[in-house]
Amino acid sequence: MLRQFIISVCLLAGLFANGQDINGIWKGKLIMAPSGCFPVYNIELQLQVAGTRITGTAYHFSDSLNYVKENFEGVHNRDSNQIVIKEIGIVTFKIKEDCVPCIKTYILKYHRGGGNVVTEEQLRGTWATPTGKAMDGKTICEPGTIVLTRFDKATFKPELRLPPSLTKRKAELVKEIKVDTGTIKIDFYDNGQIDGDTISVYVNNMPVVSNRMLKTQPVSLTVRIDPLRPLQEVIMVGENLGSIPPNTALMIITAGAKRYQLYLTSDEQKNAMVRFIYEKPGIVTRNQ
Repeated sequence: MLRQFIISVCLLAGLFANGQDINGIWKGKLIMAPSGCFPVYNIELQLQVAGTRITGTAYHFSDSLNYVKENFEGVHNRDSNQIVIKEIGIVTFKIKEDCVPCIKTYILKYHRGGGNVVTEEQLRGTWATPTGKAMDGKTICEPGTIVLTRFDKATFKPELRLPPSLTKRKAELVKEIKVDTGTIKIDFYDNGQIDGDTISVYVNNMPVVSNRMLKTQPVSLTVRIDPLRPLQEVIMVGENLGSIPPNTALMIITAGAKRYQLYLTSDEQKNAMVRFIYEKPGIVTRNQ
């Protein structure tokens, strides 16, 4: 009788797995294409669930010096036991110059038990990049499968140290721009002759571009505006002076239907800063 009772309890646990709380830390390994910068690397999802809505942070990393931190949002359908998580923007990253992040969507299901560990909890499923390409619009992001296991606490701690080139130089305000769109596209070009100018870019003191040389093809990034944080500061750091000092760049900004063209200069004493301020559509402003 006792044995039958234990079996019944185990079966009921499987039946009610759909109602399982998935809040917390989930870790695993993500397999990319063999040609990728990191064919196999670690991933950690930090999930916060309120009702059916999911928000949180994803860390993709090979070690503490090579990582991408992204925000995500999603939905947990308890009836179908399906979990859909969509990465919505890179917060910061520190990877090799020739590596380009893929923005992923995960379709997962909750499972309890596996192998010899009956209490182990997992999220299993697939991932893909909706556009099929990385942030540069060229590099192919091939889809794959993923298995994540629940952990009690986060273990990944990125080594985020702001360099002296950012902290010890003056951030000179070039322009303050009011925007009414949630997404701003920014392209950097060498201003004039290509002479080896190399830049890094920070958004609210978080690195988003690291040691990229300005060429005929743009160094591109996207700034996502959070209405709850209406002010965003973008700082361009000249990492060298090129063969024709100082370090100069042409900055092309696309904010909704508006387009701006700025000329930025950075040297050993100063960096160039552009400040974006979000205003709800329909508000009339002056001196834009």
